[in-house]
Amino acid sequence: MDQPAGSPQDAQSLPFCYRHPDRETGVRCTRCDRPICPDCMVSASVGFQCPDCVRGGSGTGHAPGAARPRTIAGGTVTADPRLLTKILIGINLAVFIAVQTSTTLLNDLVLIGTWPPAPFNPTEGVTQGEWWRLVTSMFTHEAIWHIAFNMLSLWWLGGPLEAALGRARYLALYFCSGLAGSALTYLLAAPSSASLGASGAIFGLFGATAVLMRRLQYDMRPIMALLAINLILTFGWNNIAWQAHIGGLVAGVVIGYAMVHAPRQRRTLVQYGTCAVVVAAVVLMTALRTLQLT
Repeated sequence: MDQPAGSPQDAQSLPFCYRHPDRETGVRCTRCDRPICPDCMVSASVGFQCPDCVRGGSGTGHAPGAARPRTIAGGTVTADPRLLTKILIGINLAVFIAVQTSTTLLNDLVLIGTWPPAPFNPTEGVTQGEWWRLVTSMFTHEAIWHIAFNMLSLWWLGGPLEAALGRARYLALYFCSGLAGSALTYLLAAPSSASLGASGAIFGLFGATAVLMRRLQYDMRPIMALLAINLILTFGWNNIAWQAHIGGLVAGVVIGYAMVHAPRQRRTLVQYGTCAVVVAAVVLMTALRTLQLT
């Protein structure tokens, strides 16, 4: 015999909300299939989800990070998208203060091929195994105008890029661009000339920003005009290591393109593989120049 809807037998067949055992419900989470009452329903693109699935992917059969929002490059969206940019600025400022208070620290940090020049026996420089100069010179500034200009550029370019790429990819871009600038300076500049500054990494951010803006179909004129002005200053101003600017710019464009155009299926491989190729080029340039000078 058929039972009318709403009869006691029909009511007893309804499940209870997994978060409120005293509440019957006929709705289930579309992800984990657990019964949820109206107070636990979170609207989704299809049906409703439970609070646990919305928060962390619990009970979905997927990894907790699978439902996390991602940047255009596949990085994780973070609460503070400028954290690494702030840290990089802090490191540069700390090194600048240290250099101002020490009479010998600057000589230990700048990028120099070999010193003193021939015919004297070299006592210091990259040719003597001081490879760290390729990195330390990226964080070293002597003049207040130099660090002020670079840090303003880092803040202006770095924040949006860090938000767009994610922290790990942004850090890889920064260091690879800076190393490329250092390596090209070591390869082409006079071996006894000293260079320093974050300009190589900054120009890498310029290049990656241009690629990102083109990918997002933004107006390219502001960034291209700013880049053109900086290139004019690079080649029109004395005592500027143009090699660092060009090396960083080329590396930034190459890595930036890989970051925002990599196919989703092999995104991580393409992105970090490109960074590895740039680092390999840095090692090759450094090795060739060292063989030439020794």
